Amino acid sequence: MKHYEKAFYQISGHSRGWSFSANDFITVYTRDRIDEQLKYLAKIGKIRRICRGIYDYPKYSELLKQYLSPDIDQVAYAYSRKFNWRIEISGESALNLLGLSTQVPGRYLYLSDGPNRSYDIMGTILEFKKSVLKDIGFKHKESSLIVQALKALGKERISENIIAQIRSKIDAKLFKTILKDTSTSTGWIYDAIKQICQED
Repeated sequence: MKHYEKAFYQISGHSRGWSFSANDFITVYTRDRIDEQLKYLAKIGKIRRICRGIYDYPKYSELLKQYLSPDIDQVAYAYSRKFNWRIEISGESALNLLGLSTQVPGRYLYLSDGPNRSYDIMGTILEFKKSVLKDIGFKHKESSLIVQALKALGKERISENIIAQIRSKIDAKLFKTILKDTSTSTGWIYDAIKQICQED
């Protein structure tokens, strides 16, 4: 197997939409080698370079006959791994990612224990704002996404429709994991999560 085929095999082991940097392969390859392979894989169209140092394994739409825009949440976590930051999505951005906001966002905000940074991801601005992350303690990004969205909505706005909308955006395979991960959340938030993650 050629070296670039081995690298692509590892990339394609993740679902489409995954974003990554050379740092995600640093325990397997030398930095020069993985940089060279990622550059080549992007050149032949196996992966896509979406900004400096960040790539994705893009989703393809058969209907539109084109690759879809990068998954901003995946890009944010690629940066967090690259720079060893802890991050937390902001409430408004969580609502956008879950389809609960009618606004078309041109900007996504994540709180971070790293420096203030802003990146242009193929026309969408991804911003990291330095913050004290007191409440961050979730192991899974989906847990953070749901909790921040619920907080942004507030208890009074939680309805069966909201529950159903969030539920439709989350992989059912993660329900048990999310329930365990968020068990220390505020009472009304955890009650809503239990409804979101209930088994059919």
